[in-house]
Amino acid sequence: MKMEDIAALAGVSKSAVSLAFSGKPGIGQETRERILQVAKENGYLPKTRAAQPEASSKSLTFLVLANSGIVLEQYYQQPFFRELIHYIEVRCRAKGYSLLFTSIDVNAFSSDSHALAEDIRSEGVILLGTNLDRGQIASLADRLPAQLVVLDTCFETLPVHFIAINNVMGGYQAGEHLCQLGHEHIGYLASNVRISNFDDRRKGFLSALEERGLSIDENDIFSVAPTITSFQEELKNQLAAYQAAGRLLPTAFFCECDYIAISAIKTLTDLGFRVPEDTSVVGFDNISEARIVSPELTTVHVEKERMAHLAVDLAIEAIEQDHAVKTKIAVDTQFIVRHSSSAPSTAAVLSKPTM
Repeated sequence: MKMEDIAALAGVSKSAVSLAFSGKPGIGQETRERILQVAKENGYLPKTRAAQPEASSKSLTFLVLANSGIVLEQYYQQPFFRELIHYIEVRCRAKGYSLLFTSIDVNAFSSDSHALAEDIRSEGVILLGTNLDRGQIASLADRLPAQLVVLDTCFETLPVHFIAINNVMGGYQAGEHLCQLGHEHIGYLASNVRISNFDDRRKGFLSALEERGLSIDENDIFSVAPTITSFQEELKNQLAAYQAAGRLLPTAFFCECDYIAISAIKTLTDLGFRVPEDTSVVGFDNISEARIVSPELTTVHVEKERMAHLAVDLAIEAIEQDHAVKTKIAVDTQFIVRHSSSAPSTAAVLSKPTM
């Protein structure tokens, strides 16, 4: 029996069977279990496991607490995390390590984390910390038997290895860019799910404005879903109420992540506004989709490859040397100017059709 036969019996593609056998993300847990059950019932033994029995002796585990509103169950399909995982896998292979994947529902953290600690077989764990608070990370650090590196957040008072984005710098760069273009009436598109990354981005952005004697009016702050890249009805409704109150649309918007920025461009375009002629839009993360949306998105570039390399290298160093003193690294950002931002137009935005 071949892999193609298992795929036919399970009603999935050959690539899905490969993902199920390798333990990599890309398919749902129910699908994975069905494929493995079909293989077991038909006596199929994946050749990759038999041919490489030594791989499990040198492995790292990528651990995710999903379903938080930011990190979804299918986190591996979210552009930012998809790119990050790719770079982690590449670095692991280069270092002679395999990468295992484990996830638990964040809502079942208390009950599942004990079992999780027993199930971890690798010597090192890279924990995606994007959506986690200090208490959750501290609890995992106490329970996990492996060396721990936390990626994409940082709590300075925890004795844990962290690799994080310099979010304050990125927010500052975005604010500086819009001010240099001459924008004074600036709107802010915030995530309706709060994490420390977003708070730090806001801090840096507001700092850049304050240095130039500017601020953001509370009426110019909008709250939207952070994981949607399509038209958002909720944003449309907020903008409609904004205009109904007789307010002029801001000449620029800063968005706390690229998902929000791409969604904003699509929503504004659907409503008859031109980006950047009527209003500029700036994002944060520089996901691959930022170059596909029209106009291409001006955004803050997060060094995902650099962060992935640092996380893998630090995890391996912790395994091999086990220093008592932990390391915290903040990776600086770069600002990428594309076509979604420009100097404010002299034309009155109020001339656009009301919603």
